[in-house]
Amino acid sequence: MTQTIDRRSLLRAGAVGAAGLGFSGLFPAWAQSGSAGLAGSPGLAPQMPTLSGENIHLKIANTPFTVGGRTGHAVTMNGVLPAPLIRLREGQNVRLHVENTLDEDSSIHWHGLIVPFQMDGVPGVSFPGIKPHTTFVYEFPLLQSGTYWYHSHSGLQEQQGHYGPIVIDPAEPDPVAYDREHVIVLSDWTFLHPHQLVTKLKSEGGYFNRQRQTLFGMLRGGPEESMSASDRAMWGKMRMDPTDIADVTAATYTYLVNGHGPQENWTGLFRSGERVRLRFINAATMTIFNIRIPGLPMTVVSADGLNVRPVTVDEFQIGNAETYDVIIQPTEDKAFTLVAESIDRSGMARATLAPRMGMTAPVPPLRPRPTLTMRDMGMGSMDHSSMAGMDHGAMAGMDHGGSHSMGSMNMRDKSLVPDSVKVGVGVDAIAMSPVDRTGDPGVGLEDVGHKVLTYRDLMSLTPNPDTRPPQRTIEVHLTGNMERFMWSFDGEKFSEGVEPIRFERNERARVVLINDTMMTHPIHLHGHFFEVVNGHTGSYPRKHTVNVLPGGKVSLDLTADAPGDWAFHCHLLLHMHAGMFRVVTIRPLEGDAA
Repeated sequence: MTQTIDRRSLLRAGAVGAAGLGFSGLFPAWAQSGSAGLAGSPGLAPQMPTLSGENIHLKIANTPFTVGGRTGHAVTMNGVLPAPLIRLREGQNVRLHVENTLDEDSSIHWHGLIVPFQMDGVPGVSFPGIKPHTTFVYEFPLLQSGTYWYHSHSGLQEQQGHYGPIVIDPAEPDPVAYDREHVIVLSDWTFLHPHQLVTKLKSEGGYFNRQRQTLFGMLRGGPEESMSASDRAMWGKMRMDPTDIADVTAATYTYLVNGHGPQENWTGLFRSGERVRLRFINAATMTIFNIRIPGLPMTVVSADGLNVRPVTVDEFQIGNAETYDVIIQPTEDKAFTLVAESIDRSGMARATLAPRMGMTAPVPPLRPRPTLTMRDMGMGSMDHSSMAGMDHGAMAGMDHGGSHSMGSMNMRDKSLVPDSVKVGVGVDAIAMSPVDRTGDPGVGLEDVGHKVLTYRDLMSLTPNPDTRPPQRTIEVHLTGNMERFMWSFDGEKFSEGVEPIRFERNERARVVLINDTMMTHPIHLHGHFFEVVNGHTGSYPRKHTVNVLPGGKVSLDLTADAPGDWAFHCHLLLHMHAGMFRVVTIRPLEGDAA
């Protein structure tokens, strides 16, 4: 059975007894925003439309969307942003009937779900896409439980609102005890068409960066003050900006919680003493968020849908497409502010957790913006204390003049460039000394004065299912030219001629991701979970998406047990669009000769 909630009906019901139904001021702020993001009645928390059962119907359409008093164009499912919560049960079979009413192709990818590759929803890789004014039926069994999400893999529709949450309840009793839950979908919204974002970034890589270093900032004791004169000279010589943390910022973005901006203040209710499960999903296009609830610790119990050993933190960084479940237990009859600060600290999403609607808590100001360091430049294991007197033009044989084949960080010493990396104008740097950064909390969170989650804190709740050692190691370099907004793997942006990454079926391999750029990249492999090698042998956390910090590296152990063709890409949508995408091919398929 399909359950559909009509927001207009709910709003009409909620306004009974209120005079002058036509006056929007009579509604709470959260009811004035959105395409129909969430709905509710006076005194009750807004409810997310929910679909469940064996047959689910979704309609992709153009829809108006309002936030912050402005209205723009969105691409939505069933007329709501975010799309309805799809709630299912492990072990069931589901058929999802997706109608595309657009005048362009569309698709849905079931992010993190283990499905046959033909149902994965990536046009040109696993299926042809959903043509305009046609319906496609996805059908697959549910082999897992946890918090996941779904979104378009066509063009840049995801930026326009084409995303929604999935919760799969476990077949067996849930090892995580809780009294109440809230699904928290984080996203970023702009009234610019996404193609305009790309055009502006192509014309100037730092177009949306309004936090560049200034002489005035240095003189007044800003972040520039902590950088030595020699380091500032080096950054300037390399034409790199240590404040270039995010490509698209609050200069154009409004950051949303469940489709609502900061001033609409989405509110989730609790009773004092309850264990509340918050299911965080980062559905943002280009924004990595830092999550905290001032005055309330969070116990992380799940990462990317799979249970982990509980770890209590005050803050965590969530990359694009990652999910984290946390337990909170408020013991006071008061409100708390949920803060989702963008990684560059140019803006935040904000919501309230409270015993009653209408309650609020203080909203902390944005913290000082972070700046990148030599470690983020890929010099993590070098002795920086000896660098002050170095001739930076000769550092490790590098020419920083920027007029040759590697842009602003030319390598004369070609031995530092792996044979697998195609060096050209699309590669402006190769990390000289990348290090494992799984123990780092994320850019800007090193010295915040409280406990921040790291990947090294995560341990799988159950033993890893495949204990075989890797049979081979594959290095993949994350490459780009930030100034020209060019992004790639191994110096080669995706095109029809790019060779896929090949695995034998059931092969056990170690994939080492090396970030040669100075941006954090959330990397996603479709159709699989991999183990993040973090020192907890046998209990590595299993994830489908991993943040690779600037100048750092992450090792992943993969069992290639899903035959087919799978997308492998950066989940910063505009990076994927610009070329940071590959196909992973696993053979043989079912029925192939061995």
